[in-house]
Amino acid sequence: MSAVIKEDQPVMAPHWKLSTGEYHRMIAAGILREDDRVELIAGELIDMAPIGPVHASLSSLLFRKLGYATEGRAIPWSQNPIFLEPQSEPQPDFALLTYQANEYRGWLPKAQDVLLVVEIADATLRYDREIKAPLYARSGLPEYWIINIAERKIEVHLNPDPATGRYQDIREVTHGVLAPTAFPDVEISLIELLG
Repeated sequence: MSAVIKEDQPVMAPHWKLSTGEYHRMIAAGILREDDRVELIAGELIDMAPIGPVHASLSSLLFRKLGYATEGRAIPWSQNPIFLEPQSEPQPDFALLTYQANEYRGWLPKAQDVLLVVEIADATLRYDREIKAPLYARSGLPEYWIINIAERKIEVHLNPDPATGRYQDIREVTHGVLAPTAFPDVEISLIELLG
């Protein structure tokens, strides 16, 4: 009997899954450079999309509005890695972390350190919804925003269920102000974010 191969189905060849330790050894050995635009997700190196002018501007705005307003209460973390699971080290566009006087010098923040994580979605909307959202929910990150540039809205994900890898509450915000759950006194105008 011969096997039937369907050409429309993807073929998964065996491949190597990296741990975060192996990933860091690759950086230390010079195989990867610290400025390479990759992140480790579920053991795989994923190319990160280039940062365009709108993305860069929004990143800067988040840092100024949320980072400065929470000074001494949180650490703003922009385009830097966060250790999640033994095989994931995403680099979110922006995050607010629990305050540490040494600003995480010498180690990477872990899931329990994250108060808010934000991804700016231009060409990455499906990735941010289908890959990042389950990763962040499985890791128990309490709040996840996707700034959906094309549709001019912010998707707010709350109440993660680590067992299912889903956020229990998801809402879309298109106008008014938005504040991180951890800092209800720190509001940011959607007109500023969405133009």
